[in-house]
Amino acid sequence: MKFYITLLILSLSLTSFAQKIEKDGKTYEVKEERIFLNNEDVTDTITNEQKLLLFKEAEMLVLKQSTEKEKQEREKAEKKKEKAAKKLEKEKKKAEKAAKKAEKELKRAKKLKANYKKSQDKLAQTQKKYKKLKRKGKLSPIDETKWLDKIEKLTKKVEKL
Repeated sequence: MKFYITLLILSLSLTSFAQKIEKDGKTYEVKEERIFLNNEDVTDTITNEQKLLLFKEAEMLVLKQSTEKEKQEREKAEKKKEKAAKKLEKEKKKAEKAAKKAEKELKRAKKLKANYKKSQDKLAQTQKKYKKLKRKGKLSPIDETKWLDKIEKLTKKVEKL
C-alpha cells in the first residue's frame, strides 16, 4: 500500500513540478513534458537526443528526491517505534516498581500482624503468670511493682501495634 502511495506521489510530482537541470552551463527546466531555457520553451528547438537526456535526468532527480523522502519517512517511523518502545519500557519499570512496593507493603503488614499476635500472647502469658504468683502469695511488694510495670509496658506495646 505504501508503495502505491509513493508511486502516486512520484507521478504527481513529475507532472506538476518543474525540475531544474544543469547541462553545459545552462539551466534547463523540465515541466510537463516541456523543456524551458530562461523561461522560453525550447522543446522543439533542441534535438531528440538532448530531450531524452534532459527527461532522463529530470526523472532521476525526482526518483532521488522521492527516495530521500521515503528514507526520511522510514527514519521518522523508526524514531516513533523507538519512542514507543522506550515508553513501554518506562511503563514496565513503573509497574514492576509498583508491584515490588505492594509486595514490600504486604510483607510489612504480615510482619506487623505477627508481631501484634506475639505481643498479645506475651502479654496474656505475663498476666496469667502474675495472677498465679499473686494468688499463691509468692510476690513481695517490690516484685509486684516489677510485674505491674512489665504488664504495663507490654500493654502499651500491644496498643502501639
